[in-house]
Amino acid sequence: MAGARVTIERQPMWRIRLTRELPRALLAGASIAGLLASARFAIAPPSPAAPARERPAAASGMDLAAEGFAQLFVRRYLTWEANEPEARQRGLGQFAGTGVEAGFGVQSPVGGEEQVQWTEVVQEREAAGGVRVYTVAAQTDAAGLVYLAVAVRRTTAGALQMAGYPAFVGPPAFGPASLAGGLREVDDPALRTVVERALRNYLAGSASELEADLGQQARVSLPDQPLALEAMPRLDWSGEGGDGVIATVQAQDARGARYTLAYDLDVVQVAGRWEIAAIEMDPDR
Repeated sequence: MAGARVTIERQPMWRIRLTRELPRALLAGASIAGLLASARFAIAPPSPAAPARERPAAASGMDLAAEGFAQLFVRRYLTWEANEPEARQRGLGQFAGTGVEAGFGVQSPVGGEEQVQWTEVVQEREAAGGVRVYTVAAQTDAAGLVYLAVAVRRTTAGALQMAGYPAFVGPPAFGPASLAGGLREVDDPALRTVVERALRNYLAGSASELEADLGQQARVSLPDQPLALEAMPRLDWSGEGGDGVIATVQAQDARGARYTLAYDLDVVQVAGRWEIAAIEMDPDR
């Protein structure tokens, strides 16, 4: 072709080689990366992401902080020393508010003193306006066991406050003890033998001996105070399903004190042999 021109451009040999070999190198690198990734997944497969740990929900209707607040008030209210009346007033001062007499209107006697040994909330009821009324049992060294009803509410900001004056009240109603009626006595000698042996080892704290009578999934927490089982006068089925028994036993501690105790056990029959699935309580709850 007329006028055609050919231009010759000089390039370094390393650039020519790099241009020719670069695609091959990139392809080889990608292959090696894929092989390494496959080996990694085969040796240590990724584990699924752990689910976010949820905060356990509080039992419906319970307000532990309000219960503690009520018990703290009762302790301050019932603790006094005649020669230091101001101490009681100061202790109650943080609970007082609008419309409430200073120190909740309480005046200490002219002599003596009183200390609170322990308190316990034994009853709770809801009153109008979001108020919770707690009946608090308090053991004192002077007046003995007394019961106070304490009204507590939460403000719109969530703070706890007394909702009025306390009230001395009587204890919750109670009556004489009564054993469960209609129980059917266990007449299986093999089951009686297993239960008595298991309870003997359980009370004595002999974990290795007890293990022989436990089922594979059984979880048992041994008592801290060892006891010697002396007799098991009764063994009854605890329900219609035939998977639970109540054992009445007589036991003695190292000091010589004797006790009559009742234990609720879950039992299961495996290949014709009785095993213990649980004794009285679940240690994981």
